[in-house]
Amino acid sequence: MIPKSGNRFSEKIRLKLQDLSPRQIFDDIALCLVFFTRLPLPVFDFRGRSLAAAIWAAPVAGLVVGLIGAIVFATAERFGLAIGPAAALALVSTILTTGCLHEDGLSDVADGFGGGKSRGRKLDIMRDSRIGAYGAMALALSLLIRWSALSEFVEPTQALFALVAAHAASRGVLGAFMHLLPPARSDGLSADAGTVSVETAIACAVLGAIPLLLLGLGGAIVALILLGLLFAAFRTLCLNQIEGQTGDTIGALQQLSEIAVLLVASVALS
Repeated sequence: MIPKSGNRFSEKIRLKLQDLSPRQIFDDIALCLVFFTRLPLPVFDFRGRSLAAAIWAAPVAGLVVGLIGAIVFATAERFGLAIGPAAALALVSTILTTGCLHEDGLSDVADGFGGGKSRGRKLDIMRDSRIGAYGAMALALSLLIRWSALSEFVEPTQALFALVAAHAASRGVLGAFMHLLPPARSDGLSADAGTVSVETAIACAVLGAIPLLLLGLGGAIVALILLGLLFAAFRTLCLNQIEGQTGDTIGALQQLSEIAVLLVASVALS
């Protein structure tokens, strides 16, 4: 017999899928690509669709970013570059594709949480466009760890699986994060995005988790456990520091989650 909680979970997914027409699915994917990447896309009419409603498609945008990185890695390797430079070029390509969107969030959170004494001061520092010592160190460590993980892959297929899994899964956690934490400000990106429903958060998480199977069943399980622990710890940190979430914390969570999956992939695939 299926537990009632399982029935409710399945019903939420079914209702979410029924709510989306083929045109709406296309629009939501396009909206996430426009928001999460800097790809030269045509102008779309989203007809008032909010980012919160479309966030279920964030893993699809991650999939595109990961594929671009994998193509650059394979091309560099094909032309005889060593694994280290190929990994660096792949990393650069993913950063250029997203326009440093998530790296900016990571550095702002590091500066705010590290340098602010009060909740208000932390939020002010996070909004400041200047970068401090905490932010610079966070960026340097993020780049170093991701490059080191990618340098473990001697085959382009390994890099493909790792990049797709990392970029999709790291965006799959964003819907639940936006659903479970209130905006820390009354204005800004997070507040303007709207409220993420539980159905949308679940759909986002499921889409993000599926590519983890590219790491093998064992790797996928370890990655899911690590992502769950990271999510819980970062959620608690944000509640303690600023009593909610902002666009910067969303970007920081993506970066931390990407790092976590790449580290698992470096062991599971290599």
